[in-house]
Amino acid sequence: MKTRLQTSLGQQLVLTPQLQQAIKLLQMSSTELELEIAQAVESNPLLDWADSSDSSSAANEGGDADGNDGDAPAERADNGDDWAPAELDWSATGSGGSFDDDDDNGSAAERVAETETLADHLLWQLHLSHLSARDRSIGAALIDALDDDGYLREPLAGIAETLLPAIHADEDEILAVLHRIQRFDPVGTAARTLGECLLLQLDVLADATPGLALARQIAAGPLERLPRSGVAGLAHELKQPLAEVETAVTLLRSLDPRPVTQIAPLSQDTYVVPDVVVWRQNGVWRAALAAHAGPKVVIHRGYEQLIRRCGEADAGYLRAQLQEARWLLKGLQQRGDTLLRVVRSLILQQAGFLEFGEQALRPLTLREIAAELGLHESTVSRAIARKHVRTPRGTLPLRAFFASGIDTEGGGEASSTAIQAMIRRLIDDENPRKPLSDAKLADLLKSSGIPVARRTVAKYREAMNISASHERVRIA
Repeated sequence: MKTRLQTSLGQQLVLTPQLQQAIKLLQMSSTELELEIAQAVESNPLLDWADSSDSSSAANEGGDADGNDGDAPAERADNGDDWAPAELDWSATGSGGSFDDDDDNGSAAERVAETETLADHLLWQLHLSHLSARDRSIGAALIDALDDDGYLREPLAGIAETLLPAIHADEDEILAVLHRIQRFDPVGTAARTLGECLLLQLDVLADATPGLALARQIAAGPLERLPRSGVAGLAHELKQPLAEVETAVTLLRSLDPRPVTQIAPLSQDTYVVPDVVVWRQNGVWRAALAAHAGPKVVIHRGYEQLIRRCGEADAGYLRAQLQEARWLLKGLQQRGDTLLRVVRSLILQQAGFLEFGEQALRPLTLREIAAELGLHESTVSRAIARKHVRTPRGTLPLRAFFASGIDTEGGGEASSTAIQAMIRRLIDDENPRKPLSDAKLADLLKSSGIPVARRTVAKYREAMNISASHERVRIA
């Protein structure tokens, strides 16, 4: 059953199995992608591992390539301030080129992947949302109350009690924040019932989706009776034509009753393999996919040619496998294209961060990048999930390029990450005999045009695991 998904550009995309596969591939980390490709090669005779000489054809199997954009340097740039990987092995991919980079220069500790849970993923989005500090506290309490399946089983009255005595919030206020969280990626998380989970996923579909209105009616009412009454009984109960009810039920079955499974934690001993490498060439920041981030499989030409010579039954099987192989290669190509578009937008927005470090990180949200690229916020979230980029400053998670912000006295904004970097620098430069108190740090930041409260400084200091001033006193 095909459904249609409305994009932020007003276009309608057919939610076919191959598109669902592309969405799945986009969210995968490098490690998960390697495993997915290995399983596909093992199960599909039409797929074969690509030799290094086949990298160009492998990239083009999934669809038409856009062509190399000319960003690829052959060697280190002449400008002494510029940095580029020493050895580049470029492949002619449609994603703008890639190169082989084992990241051997980074420390092993730096390349250990951070374990990301559903709570981590939701809290990160919460802190990037345009919510007040009060609403973020309520949101954190809601996220903490989610069960292992990502559902909110605790009543809102119970959430209100956990917020006391710091926050007195009624159920309507908590419900308003809950509705915001339910639209985070993955959509459908924090639902209170299965019906609500499915309704949240139906809300992101285009109004023209076949069976959408009836699917909403079923999810909001007789969904629980479907296993007992069946489609025919449901059609009789709703007084709707059987064919229309079948369309609606098929649409409901295409949804994910446990969207939390999209956020699978990595093993703690998993090493980070950068998906993208960023370097500076002639004063301009460039980005390209690492060689391993592109397709490493090709169509097995021997089996493809066999289709024309074997019997009808075998030919039918091989054609189906060929179609699946092409879907996979195209999905890999789309994954690389989307990832590279997002990274290029990030380095354009955060050039100061790459140049000067955390203190130059500007406030940036998923919504801003999504609007610039014409993508949905959930697409951007999937594209950066557990992805890493190698930069002159080390191998960084793409999440590090995002930060919430506060208004400055000059009319601009400063990111929370930049403020933390400023606090750390002030503490590093303090007199060890007379450390700076949180109040003094707040005054120093205010004199720099960043008005933050003492309690905010304390929160940032604790987040960086820095002791209070009376614990930092030492003899120089």
